[in-house]
Amino acid sequence: MSTKKELRVGLIGCGFMGRTHSNGYKRVGNFFPELAYRPVLQAVCARSFDKVRAFADQWGYQSVETDWKALVARPDIDAVDICTPNDTHAEIAIAAAEAGKMILCEKPLSRTLEEGERMVQAVERAKVPNTVWYNYRRLPAVTLARQIVASGKLGRIFHYRANFLQDWTIKADLPQGGTGLWRLDAEAAGSGVTGDLLAHCIDTAMWLNGGIRDVSAVTETFVKERMHQLTGRVQPVGIDDACIFHCHFDNGSLGLFESTRYARGHKALYTFEINGENASIRWDLHDLNRLEYFDYADDSIVRGWRSIHVTDSDQPYMDKWWVPGLGIGYEHSFIHQVADFLKSLETGQACSPTFREALQTQKVCHAVLDSASTRSWKDTGVAWTATT
Repeated sequence: MSTKKELRVGLIGCGFMGRTHSNGYKRVGNFFPELAYRPVLQAVCARSFDKVRAFADQWGYQSVETDWKALVARPDIDAVDICTPNDTHAEIAIAAAEAGKMILCEKPLSRTLEEGERMVQAVERAKVPNTVWYNYRRLPAVTLARQIVASGKLGRIFHYRANFLQDWTIKADLPQGGTGLWRLDAEAAGSGVTGDLLAHCIDTAMWLNGGIRDVSAVTETFVKERMHQLTGRVQPVGIDDACIFHCHFDNGSLGLFESTRYARGHKALYTFEINGENASIRWDLHDLNRLEYFDYADDSIVRGWRSIHVTDSDQPYMDKWWVPGLGIGYEHSFIHQVADFLKSLETGQACSPTFREALQTQKVCHAVLDSASTRSWKDTGVAWTATT
């Protein structure tokens, strides 16, 4: 009989993110056997009974709910995992905190800065463990990039640039709203590419390079009106289809960020590059097991970009997986985040990013949209102190 402590999970939402999180809970014990806690898939909640029942049967949840309030109130739930559209994050998280539940919330933290601030107040008042699923941090090559930056190998950092490019909303007849297209509905999503895609870039950037001090941004909505799936009426589009901003980091470096859903040929091109006085690094999600590194200290006759295949057991997380040379994938970042959250319950240390850290990303997103609206530089108000 297992002597591990049970963490009884209540998942709210059974879409794409519900699948990635469920996979993380199911596989973490196989590859991180030393952990003292064992996730138990206690309950899953969605509005459609048929859909949630089928999801529970597929992934092994013990029970189902169709009302998230009923799930939050259950005494047999230790942790609430929020995988719902952005407009429900605040209400669910605050209720879960008041019920004394641990909370794992999908990104972005919230639609607005005000909602995010109330969520932070709720979890800190209740003193419940909390984290936000900025999963790209947990890819080994990205974690290795953080270790390299922290080591000082790059020297003084001058530039950080990132982009996240997609092409799935180009069609003008694509509707907004509803279950599948809520990301195009400002009421549900809060924003477009800024909160959906650039939030990932911003979180990673500050985790690697420190706080973002101020921003200057432009946004564009290329299709101004779309039919709304819920009303059947053509309505104005309130989200940003594309966003470009530049910024100053607290360390004096400059940042350049771009995101769009109108880059034909790109499904999920996420890259970042950091240029320092002594060396540079760059990473591409499409080749996620590799980190490229340039060191000016190399002899001139062999100086150039080197490709580091991040699969050796002394590199981040890779001692849990296969033999050197065999890569892992996107889904493993969620397994790693589950492992880190479970470990944090043992140590008592917060699992980064916490709600408060994710609020800093929300501050940058808010400043970006404000800057684009007013066509002026905006201070972010970020106070960046990463937990890990």
